[in-house]
Amino acid sequence: MSTCTIRPAVPGDEELILSFIQDLADYEHLSDQVVATPALLREWIFEQKKAEVIFAVAEGREVGFALFFHNFSTFLGRAGIYLEDLFVRPEERGRGYGEALLRALARIALERGCGRLEWACLDWNRPSIDFYTKKMRAVPMEGWTTYRLTGDTLDAAAAGDGEP
Repeated sequence: MSTCTIRPAVPGDEELILSFIQDLADYEHLSDQVVATPALLREWIFEQKKAEVIFAVAEGREVGFALFFHNFSTFLGRAGIYLEDLFVRPEERGRGYGEALLRALARIALERGCGRLEWACLDWNRPSIDFYTKKMRAVPMEGWTTYRLTGDTLDAAAAGDGEP
């Protein structure tokens, strides 16, 4: 693994965080869904503290990032960490930066007394799936499907609209 350090994001990193989000969205073919702005990131990450970001830094520049937040397991009776996004710039892949970010998150989870570290991965993203299962020994959650309400469907659900 190439030498890297992990650093937490600080106020003023909003543009950098957004650039990683946009690069991830490009990779996932979801660029049209990015509506985040530096102001929104500042509000939700640094002011409301609803998420956290760490960066992998190599040779003085950020080469990868992970955005995460706490969730809660009723079965374990304690918090966990949910990894929303992990991205290493394409030209920096294969140098251990993604592994360094995941291992840093595992340490954070343990330091905070969390019961687990979880994330989702797109079904077509075979390189990431192989990395997670072979290198990190993560276990896929068979039999579980992620569901989502957003935009109009979230509005309709909140208003009680829709078919029973």
